[in-house]
Amino acid sequence: MTDNKHNTHNTLFHWSSFRLKLVYEGLGIGIITGLIIVLYRFTLEQAGLLLTQIYNLISARPILLLPWVGVLILIGLIVGLMVQHEPMISGSGIPQVEGVLLRKLSMTWWKVILGKFLGGVLAIGAGLSMGREGPSVQLGAAVGQGFSKILKRINIEEKYLITSGASAGLAAAFGAPLAGVMFALEEVHKNFSPLVLLSALSAALSADFITSEFFGLKPVLNFANLHDFPLRYYLFIIILGIIIGVLGVAFNTTLLKTQDLYARQRWLPKTFWVVIPLMVSIVLGLFLPQVLGGGHELITSLVTQGNFTLKLLLILIVVKFFFTMICYGSGAPGGIFLPLLAIGAIIGNIYGIVIVHLFGINNTYVNNFIILAMAGYFTAIVRAPITGTILITEMTGSFTHLLSLSVVCISAYIVADFLGSKPIYESLLERFLHKQGTLAPIGSGKTKAILEFAVCMGSMLDGKQIKEIKWPAHCLLVSVKRGEEEIIPKGDTVIYPGDYLIVLTNDDKVSKINDVMISMVGSCEL
Repeated sequence: MTDNKHNTHNTLFHWSSFRLKLVYEGLGIGIITGLIIVLYRFTLEQAGLLLTQIYNLISARPILLLPWVGVLILIGLIVGLMVQHEPMISGSGIPQVEGVLLRKLSMTWWKVILGKFLGGVLAIGAGLSMGREGPSVQLGAAVGQGFSKILKRINIEEKYLITSGASAGLAAAFGAPLAGVMFALEEVHKNFSPLVLLSALSAALSADFITSEFFGLKPVLNFANLHDFPLRYYLFIIILGIIIGVLGVAFNTTLLKTQDLYARQRWLPKTFWVVIPLMVSIVLGLFLPQVLGGGHELITSLVTQGNFTLKLLLILIVVKFFFTMICYGSGAPGGIFLPLLAIGAIIGNIYGIVIVHLFGINNTYVNNFIILAMAGYFTAIVRAPITGTILITEMTGSFTHLLSLSVVCISAYIVADFLGSKPIYESLLERFLHKQGTLAPIGSGKTKAILEFAVCMGSMLDGKQIKEIKWPAHCLLVSVKRGEEEIIPKGDTVIYPGDYLIVLTNDDKVSKINDVMISMVGSCEL
């Protein structure tokens, strides 16, 4: 018997023995990820405070503006060179993680950790309208991959560890462990495998424990003055969901168009693209500093101050929207989670003010509209309604609004789906793969990999016998998991919705088998 750890015998044997071990490994990954994200969040907070002081100094002494322009040009060039050297650190990082899990992209974990951390601190710290959550997810995923590489885990285990790290990253970024788990299941892994749930939950909880030790147990957005939303006003929530759905489609469309504009221009080398939003940030830093950064302070001020005029809110939403587009289109390392939540909050504030004036409802419900719009806008853009509902619930620390949050998320989802908008991370992954061109197969034909696929209701496999199905070449169905039962497949074995198919294939065929099998088992998204 060969000593190859990835041969057929060892791969199948390891599959049946590593389930409990995933929990312990998830705990370790969560702790490491939590420590990294604590440092990342702390550094960004300090950079934000420094940025405020810099613009205060420039306002008092305009002569300092010229050296600040030089500093931002240097930062833009450094970040541009980093992205050019390691394209995997560009943008949010979530599409890249999904590409790695699909075996369509390869990632060097230590380069991503160093590059994403430093690049994110420079770009976001300098004032770009980008969030920490996307980079946090990718940092966690890179930790998971590094954990696997160092300990020499098999490929199937590495996939779960990467997903666990992604879950821990989001949990640590927002202090939202349940949302981290749900995001890993709903968006990153795209199925609710018990194995994913076990490892992702242990990683998210341990990461949240670490961040809570440093930042405390208070919610990221401490909305203390929320009131229960009366059922008689739920029609306003549905209308808000419809509006948010349309605006979410506009966000996705504009973001992709902005990337096209950057790609089509020829007057500025790609290395200098990040300089463009940094130059725009100077003007905004002097005249409208609220739109700088991810938007955490902006969301908080909408709730705690509550004295924004309708005119100022309209200015804020237009400027924040287009500044976010300019920033993300440049390819700078940073996410869209927090900016889109800030934009959603402003939309909710505007909607609440209008409803109060038109229908005379109590203005204390304006804050409810703010959090509802945040959840709905997230759902319309990312198309992960369960994650959106849980995320806003955990971020605000209020568990009495699950019904209203669910209603607005479903309404926004239906509208976005009706308008034919694709989930933003799916679109961004397609574009990233297109930019990479035709890549060589990832992996070796001498090693084996196990893949797991959830069968969805109404798919082409639903109710079929195994012998009736034309299976793709270069793969072998080795097991059918049905609840706690594991069935050895035979020709007359019937496949039912909810079954998990365990498939063995060569490592270099994983990407192709993934595509074919996903089309066969169907999509189990909402």
